[in-house]
Amino acid sequence: MGCISPFLFQLKPPFLGFRLRFGGFLAGRGVQGIRFYKTFSHIFQECARVEALEPGRQAHAQMTVSGFKPKIFVSNCLMQVYIKCSELECARKVFDRLPDRDRVSWNKMIYGYSNSGELEQAKAFFDLMPQRDVISWNSLISGYVRNKDLIKGIEIFLLMGKDGIGYDETTFALVLKVSSGLGNYGLGIQLHGIIVKTGFENDLVAGSGVLDMYAKCKRLDESRLFFEAMPMKNWVSWSAMIAGCVQNNDLYGGIEFFKEMQRQGIGVSQSTYASVLRSCASCSSVMLGCQLHAHSLKNDFGADAIVVTAIIDMYSKCNDLTNARKLFDLSPNLDLQSYNALITGYSRSDCGFEGLEIFRLLLKSSFGFDAVSLSGSFSSCAVIKGNLEGAQVHGLAIKTPLQYDVCVANAILDMYGKCGMLDHALRVFDEMEKRDSVSWNSVITACEQNQNEDSLMLFLSMLRFGMEPDVFTYGSVLKACTSGQALSSGREIHGRVIKCGMGLDSFVGSVLVDMYCKCGVIEEAEKLHRLMEDPTLVSWNAIISGFSMNEDSDRAQIMFSKMLETGCKPDSFTYAAVLDTCSNIANAGLGRQIHAQIIKEDMQSDPYIISTLVDMYSKGGNMQDAILIFDKSSKCDFVTWNAMICAYAHHGYASEALQLFDTMELHNIKPNHATFIAVLRACAHMGLVDNALHFFDSMSTDYGLEPELEHYSSMVEILGKSGRLIDALDLIQKMPFNADGVIWRTMLSMCKMHGNVEVAEKAASSLLELDPYDSSAYVLLSNIYADAEMWIKVAKLRKMMRDHGLKKEPGCSWIELQAEVHMFLVGDKAHPKRKDIYEKLDLIIWEMRKLDDSMLEDDPFSTEDELKQLYAVM
Repeated sequence: MGCISPFLFQLKPPFLGFRLRFGGFLAGRGVQGIRFYKTFSHIFQECARVEALEPGRQAHAQMTVSGFKPKIFVSNCLMQVYIKCSELECARKVFDRLPDRDRVSWNKMIYGYSNSGELEQAKAFFDLMPQRDVISWNSLISGYVRNKDLIKGIEIFLLMGKDGIGYDETTFALVLKVSSGLGNYGLGIQLHGIIVKTGFENDLVAGSGVLDMYAKCKRLDESRLFFEAMPMKNWVSWSAMIAGCVQNNDLYGGIEFFKEMQRQGIGVSQSTYASVLRSCASCSSVMLGCQLHAHSLKNDFGADAIVVTAIIDMYSKCNDLTNARKLFDLSPNLDLQSYNALITGYSRSDCGFEGLEIFRLLLKSSFGFDAVSLSGSFSSCAVIKGNLEGAQVHGLAIKTPLQYDVCVANAILDMYGKCGMLDHALRVFDEMEKRDSVSWNSVITACEQNQNEDSLMLFLSMLRFGMEPDVFTYGSVLKACTSGQALSSGREIHGRVIKCGMGLDSFVGSVLVDMYCKCGVIEEAEKLHRLMEDPTLVSWNAIISGFSMNEDSDRAQIMFSKMLETGCKPDSFTYAAVLDTCSNIANAGLGRQIHAQIIKEDMQSDPYIISTLVDMYSKGGNMQDAILIFDKSSKCDFVTWNAMICAYAHHGYASEALQLFDTMELHNIKPNHATFIAVLRACAHMGLVDNALHFFDSMSTDYGLEPELEHYSSMVEILGKSGRLIDALDLIQKMPFNADGVIWRTMLSMCKMHGNVEVAEKAASSLLELDPYDSSAYVLLSNIYADAEMWIKVAKLRKMMRDHGLKKEPGCSWIELQAEVHMFLVGDKAHPKRKDIYEKLDLIIWEMRKLDDSMLEDDPFSTEDELKQLYAVM
């Protein structure tokens, strides 16, 4: 082999320095006991093992200047140093200068170029090689497989068979990866047959490849059968079986295999921990995850970067971000994937600021960033609605080639959409060189979230471009139909869903139920829900909230009971929807039962539930409990504050409502449109006209909120009550949109209060233009004429009502007694105790007459029957 002459090191101090530097470098890399009298081949092997390029160059230089003539083995070892350190040009120069080349020399060059992705060069060396062996073929196949050119990889395998080269276990492991990557079960079976035919069925490497192939082709049962039939198993086989279970969503099966693996004393590896920890993350089993964390520490994997990353990811997906961050901060060996796992975990748990903090730490590290890092940071920006932070990260991405990565572009598009910057999102979409289904889904969702009407047009464009919609596409575009009340378009999309075979998909079915509910077609929504084989929680929530929105609280509560009978566990949205139905029909008993169940399930801290509880108790007249719930809540968002302000305003506690609004601002809670509706309602109760005008103007000037129809309606009421009817009419005429029936009815009510016939006639005329058959316009104007003693006009209006077949809509009221809700309509005679009720009403009316004989004289159009109907409502 040729040893380095000790005489050279004794006489030449520079070589002594080389020895010390080289020995120190390798010692720092874990290479102990380097002796000066090792051969050059050994030195090159050590350098290749730890990928130490500079010491390898120095040893190469020493060999050259010493005049030592290396044999083919030493030159091959030197080539290995350069190949391992990705210095292929240097390796090529060594190869070109070789006087003699053996198969190892050729194979090393083929492997080097294949491993670096330079497949044309690898193929050129392969074609020039005078005599190929199985390693040559395997190296070329490996290059194609690694570079995702799977079809070419299988073609080389077929040529290998025609060339008469015998396969080995590595060959089968590689081509089985081709079958797995393609998801080609038929190809996998054929390869399995060749393995059996060539006698490799009991080989551990080939057998593990077969296990993995069946699992990735979604044939987990066959993978299990093959695993059980294996005469010998090692940790690779067990790891492949565990990974297969996790990939096929058999999470508990993977955990059971891991337990059995430990009972048999089989060792563990990085990949084993990664798979079983992924299983814990998917089933949110943080307790088992903690046990596996301890197990990894016991087996000295606590400093392994891959295992640490898997544990961080597990804690993040189990919503235990405290332990995830603690492990991240304490781990000595982190890599880029560790940072990515925590960034993604924070963004997934709506902790956007923390996600951006980890991204900043990543930028300060030496790891750089990749597409996953950028995607996670963009998601964090979307969580906090941080368009400024998002623009900065976007600028960072533009400086790198990652801006052209489709996943990164999709994340940028999604971020701008969720931050309300639809123009930026559309520009990013237009500039994308490559789009996938996620790109189209993101831009359609962005338009839907920003109430843009282009969602349906983009959906049609997607179809024209030949992109096949998936369940998420249909989910987004159906939501657009919901927000736009585009029922006909929704029906067409429903038809397309059925044609493409997604009619029974639980996600699409739930969105369809929600769409029909919000479009008011509740019967079709119920039919669709009933046809679903196994309705999901989302579908139950959609149908329950649909009945609630359509003011059918009884059926909503019936659906809630059916849901519980199926064993489906309610979430916060379910409870909020049912509590809302209790508010609608004043069913305090059921509301308290649900409240107790919420406490039992430890969901009382959910801001959405708190808001609904405050609303339910306040609407039931129980302000004491409403205030108590609000005061004891630790997590209050703007919805909770709005609910409490509305409760105060609804019960006439106007000063408390305004005081709470000031407190809300002190807590840096930004008010929204609903907040100002409650504040204006409070001003209306107290007659604070100037304050109301101030709040109304500050919406746009101080908070950037443009007043909506309800705000104008409240201002009309406030101005009308104060007698400023002309100002109220002027405000209606200056609105940026057309007034609806509610505003004109409010105006008519104010005109009745102040007896202003002229403005009342204008309001009634406008109301009847909107709906000529609106009975309330005739009734209100008739009452105003009656107050002004304009009896001829009163008679004329009542005749018009009779001619049009109009009558006043009956009032409705309900009361709960002994856990039973009793509902009454004006003139209702369906109640089983109607006789007793009317007898009691007659007695009340007689007593009222006795107290004030003038009651019936105040309204010449009131009759005894009308008075009975009135008190039936009371």
